[in-house]
Amino acid sequence: MAIASSEISQAGTQDKGRPLGLALLLIATAQLMVVLDATIVTVALPHIQLALGFSGSSLEWVVNAYALAFGGLLLLGGRAGDLLGRRRMFVAGLLLFSAASLAGGLATSQAWLLTARAVQGVGGAIVAPAALALIATTFPEGRPRSRAMGVYSAMSAAGTVIGLLAGGLLVAYASWRWVMFVNVPIGIAVALAAPAVLPAAPRRCGGRFDLPGAITGTAGVTALVYGLTNAATSQNGVSHWGDAKVMASLAAGVALLAAFAVIETRSRHALLPVSLLRSRDRVGANLIMLVAGTAIFGMFFFLTLFVQDVWGYSALKTGVSFLPVAVVMLAGSLAAATLVPRIGVRPLLLVGGAAVTGGLYWLSRVTEHGTYAGGLLGPGLVLGIGFGLLVVPLTLVGLARVPEADFGAAASLLNTGRQVGGSIGLAVLGTVAWTVIADSARAHAAAAGTAAYQHALATGFDRAFLVAAGIALVILVIAVAMIRVRRADLSGSQ
Repeated sequence: MAIASSEISQAGTQDKGRPLGLALLLIATAQLMVVLDATIVTVALPHIQLALGFSGSSLEWVVNAYALAFGGLLLLGGRAGDLLGRRRMFVAGLLLFSAASLAGGLATSQAWLLTARAVQGVGGAIVAPAALALIATTFPEGRPRSRAMGVYSAMSAAGTVIGLLAGGLLVAYASWRWVMFVNVPIGIAVALAAPAVLPAAPRRCGGRFDLPGAITGTAGVTALVYGLTNAATSQNGVSHWGDAKVMASLAAGVALLAAFAVIETRSRHALLPVSLLRSRDRVGANLIMLVAGTAIFGMFFFLTLFVQDVWGYSALKTGVSFLPVAVVMLAGSLAAATLVPRIGVRPLLLVGGAAVTGGLYWLSRVTEHGTYAGGLLGPGLVLGIGFGLLVVPLTLVGLARVPEADFGAAASLLNTGRQVGGSIGLAVLGTVAWTVIADSARAHAAAAGTAAYQHALATGFDRAFLVAAGIALVILVIAVAMIRVRRADLSGSQ
């Protein structure tokens, strides 16, 4: 049962006395926290590996456990906000996220940490769509909402890199456990301030959760990425693609996702309303977000390992080396928010996609003998500006002309694409990287030693970056083939 139009109108104006600047600060802080937590642990991975005894391939699950729970439950989290109230779920998600962060910081075993990371992902899946939906109910249409969307998108774009910087600082001056503990005071502070600052959006009466869809969708994505991750070649070069466990996981993933699609087309309370997929532009925007997540997220994982294991960077130096990338991502996002009303979204998607593709190809030329200024800074800046230009247009297209009652579902769909894409990217690029590393190590077996190992790592990571560049080319294809949205359609939800 949809929210009445009078209630929707009231939602954006009922709390006129509330400071919009502070509301935006809370929303942006929450979004930054859940996005950066996907990468803040990346810099600390070598320290976590030593402390808890992870193997090289299982270490990816410290990242994947969060990404899978986040991506798999985003649709349910978005619908929960639509049905139960977005501010209520925003606060609940923050408190759950904070509790899981505390538990993760106290972890003494692999299972403990992975469980905490998965619960963090659940909290993030509740917070992220609620945060974006709250922008619509807090900021009036037009310039105020466009500016708020720009800041939100900037936090989404730069959060990945800011996480690397924050992780480096915390590991250097505290310990790896503080990449988890840091969320606790921030999350609690935002949760306590939210009721006084954010409006209480109306609840939808008569709706209920699509539990069959939530179960099949989450289980399907988890099984698919689990199979891909375990199929990745390990560092000793043993391939697992033919293993029965891997094949069973992949087959189960495909079957469960097919069941999810059937359930959603028949459900009266679908997590993913079919109407959201009737727009070619919206489908295109979500596909581009999926592709961008696949190409870029895995790149950050392997680039972090490269600078630490090949160039010998400390955790702090690793984090600082990514600071310029974060700055240009923020600049690109804010510039895109200004340019969309003038030139539309398609030119920005084409320029951003080309920059991401070129930056990844440039990055594939880096060697173990390279330097930061000559081998990493240039492609990092190109990648940063390209991704920054993509996020704002994709967010606006994904939410254009969406009924307010479905705003949470549409917001969660965008986040789902990026998070699931990131998990797939780790699996696919990991397969490429470790296969090439193993082949290179065997080819140079006679030259055992640190130099040969570093060469093998550089060769494998370069090949992964090259594959990522090929994946990023799909962004341009989708933008040309599917994106036709007019600037008039981006003025607000209908």
